[in-house]
Amino acid sequence: MLLYYIRHGDPIYNPDSLTELGHKQAKALVERTSLNGFDEIYCSTSMRAQMTAQPTCERLKKEKILLDWTNEAYVYEEFGLKDENGVHNWAFFQPKYLEKFTSEEVLTFGKKWYEHPDFKTLSFRAGVERVDRETDEFLLSLGYKHDREHNRYEIVNGNEKRVALFAHHGFGIAFLSSVLDIPYPLFAAHFDFMLSCVSVIKFEERNGFAYAKVLQLSNDSHLFKAGISTEYNGVKI
Repeated sequence: MLLYYIRHGDPIYNPDSLTELGHKQAKALVERTSLNGFDEIYCSTSMRAQMTAQPTCERLKKEKILLDWTNEAYVYEEFGLKDENGVHNWAFFQPKYLEKFTSEEVLTFGKKWYEHPDFKTLSFRAGVERVDRETDEFLLSLGYKHDREHNRYEIVNGNEKRVALFAHHGFGIAFLSSVLDIPYPLFAAHFDFMLSCVSVIKFEERNGFAYAKVLQLSNDSHLFKAGISTEYNGVKI
């Protein structure tokens, strides 16, 4: 199975939608996603994710299946905190927490990183457990049972499907860290997702099990091909 994780296009957060650039990115994305198509298309309940998925759904004549648990609003509360100015923001955007995320004292906790004394009273644990639970149920429905003890998947119904999930940046960090068995602090500190980017995870079958392997991460070749700027957060890429 190939799992395609696709971030929404350039957003307007309030009201939840896309900018003119975001719509252009979504249309350019179609030329990429329609090449081999998808067997199933899933989508966050946010409008910016649905608007990004819509051109692909129309081209492929597929209905999108909405998954409310992938909406970024939930992880924003679970993995966000008030910053020094009293504004709620992602923990990984705040120097205080980013330094902790990459510290040896936190990394020694491994997958139980949220049990570090500085985090125990925060909502990180609840967020990790919710995302892990929902992610495992989703992947099981696709034919793969997560064996978290051994960082692999039992093959319940192995398949060659191409499955797309249109969602978000912040949710994607929590989701893919869960899928790949990479502790959230490491993933949040070292990985990012550009606008309308495509990440591809292959569930590669070896010795009776499946291992989630990254084939592509944050690919924006569709933007380059369409002549749309690939600038992200002020950096020309």
